[in-house]
Amino acid sequence: MWWFQQGLSFLPVALVVWSAASFVFSYITAIVLHHVDPLVPYISDTGTIPPERCLFGIMLNVSTFLGMATMYVRYKQVSALSPENPKILRLNKLGLVLGWLSCFGLCIIANFQKCILYYIHVLGACLTFGVGSIYMLVQTILSYLMQPELHSKDIFWARLAVFLWSCSSILSMFVSSVVLYSGLYGQNLVQKLHWNSQERGYTAHIISTVSEWSLAFSFLSFFLTYIRDFQKISLRAVVSLQGQTLHESPGSFRAEEQALLVAGSI
Repeated sequence: MWWFQQGLSFLPVALVVWSAASFVFSYITAIVLHHVDPLVPYISDTGTIPPERCLFGIMLNVSTFLGMATMYVRYKQVSALSPENPKILRLNKLGLVLGWLSCFGLCIIANFQKCILYYIHVLGACLTFGVGSIYMLVQTILSYLMQPELHSKDIFWARLAVFLWSCSSILSMFVSSVVLYSGLYGQNLVQKLHWNSQERGYTAHIISTVSEWSLAFSFLSFFLTYIRDFQKISLRAVVSLQGQTLHESPGSFRAEEQALLVAGSI
């Protein structure tokens, strides 16, 4: 059995590989069609013009569902490992809510392009990266609280390092974007897809784009830390039948018959 076949480790693997592929394929398509500059464009710029916009949108929508599934499995795992610790359980529920909000933001990014509906796109980015970074913080705190009995110290330090990486990328992107779009270097820069290295504001633009790519891959790196944990967990659904047909009400069966109508697991 391969390492990614153990438990549910395929979920974070699929999330990371698919999301990275969505960025790379959209970037390659946009470069080949000369829609953006080869040197570090914004990720959103590589998903602005068809056909890469279509590829970018559909692939990130799939990433949204993979992210939600991964976060739910993590939630169930922590709940099973610490069922008697109310502090951990509260943080765990908070983490699930934050994680799913972040996934919703990713869905907004995928379907509302920057050059068309800029403010909605920015809202999606804030949910994805802003709320997502808080999700990373919650999971890092959980890793700290669960060590050394349930979590190794190495995992905690790895998640803390990735969280600090994402925070530094957010700070760098925020500062450079504020400087770039302050009006000092012209108007309507949001619509600008091609930059010349001699233009004013080019340095701030490059810092902002590099920070965005760094932030995106810091998020992917965080989910890589789930692989070892997910190798030790599996989920199954138990199907409880309330009737022998689909057109009779559940109350029409006797209690002893309903007790026998419990199917196996998937």
